[in-house]
Amino acid sequence: MPTPTTDVGAATRATYVAFTSTGFAFASWASRIPQVKEQLDLDPSELGLLLLAIAAGAVLSLPSSGPVVGRFGSRRAVAATAVLAGVGLVTVAVGYRIGVLPVAVGLFLFGVATGTWDVAMNVQGAVVERHLGHAIMSRFHAGFSLGTVGGALVGAAMVALDIGVTPHLLVVGVAVAAWVPFEVQRFLPDRDEPSSSSATRDSLTAWREPRTLLIGVFVFAFAFSEGAGNDWISVAMIDDHGAAPAIGTLAFATFLAAMTGGRWAGPWLLDTYGRVPVIRGLTLVAVVGLVLFSFGPSTPVAFAGALLWGAGVSLGFPVGMSAGADEPALAAPRVSVISSVGYCAFLAGPPLIGFLGQQITVLHALAAVLALLALAGLIAGALRPPQAASR
Repeated sequence: MPTPTTDVGAATRATYVAFTSTGFAFASWASRIPQVKEQLDLDPSELGLLLLAIAAGAVLSLPSSGPVVGRFGSRRAVAATAVLAGVGLVTVAVGYRIGVLPVAVGLFLFGVATGTWDVAMNVQGAVVERHLGHAIMSRFHAGFSLGTVGGALVGAAMVALDIGVTPHLLVVGVAVAAWVPFEVQRFLPDRDEPSSSSATRDSLTAWREPRTLLIGVFVFAFAFSEGAGNDWISVAMIDDHGAAPAIGTLAFATFLAAMTGGRWAGPWLLDTYGRVPVIRGLTLVAVVGLVLFSFGPSTPVAFAGALLWGAGVSLGFPVGMSAGADEPALAAPRVSVISSVGYCAFLAGPPLIGFLGQQITVLHALAAVLALLALAGLIAGALRPPQAASR
């Protein structure tokens, strides 16, 4: 029986809420990283280890996320993990005044939640795509980016108004835990007959598929680049470019705004030119942006670099998710595998950039991202749909 149009419309709006809310929650935390660094008196390598807590939580939760989403459905998975993410932010908000350990615990809980949340909302995005009959996944990810822009701008306002980290993150955590579970009740069913055993079997099979793993490596490269921008742009602007704290946060918001614009334009670009040419062109844009940001002589040049960097990495993650969901029956396990590999970037990225930053400044350490972007451009051919690849 066809799904009523009104149900698909409601599910589309609910999916936007899921993507936007997780972006807003993450950027709310990321926008306050410089203040947390100062309060806890952390050097770049110590901050990198603290940021590792989010990635560690996500990476630990991702391998089981495919079976969890397959068994319980994306609606219940997003609802439960939104509550857990809210608890994580509240823990950070309260623990910020106590010490490093409670902040690390809160970030770990936030990472556990967002790992499964990410897989579940991408599975629902693929379901909505199939019912609508045209590509929309990159616009869901634009919703995520829009949420990050909103979170970063609110964070910049909080910094400018001298409002503390604790009240800021406390309000965000409570709002996410209360609002998202209510909204996602309008999700469409993921499959007609969910099965615990079949979900587990499909997940194990997906780990042995060369194309799935190659897409995972591709997503890893783009996630590393995106995560480096999220975690370090504001710090590099303040510590190395000598910008004021509010200016550093605005550079972060510029990066996120560019990603949002690229993701909103994604469907037209991809339908017109195809996945592989678009991704390779945007990879070049990201490389130019990184060079300008890392080696540019002035703050305006760094802002231009952040803009190009954000635009260049905008479609890597969503296109990887869409490629993993090309065959609907295996969308959940493949998206889980690709996310698991990709999220290792968030595990490796913060400490690597932090340790390098301790030696050569954070600004120049970001140049390490260039090698991964070159690799992503080389293996982008794996993004072709299976039918096109076989032809």
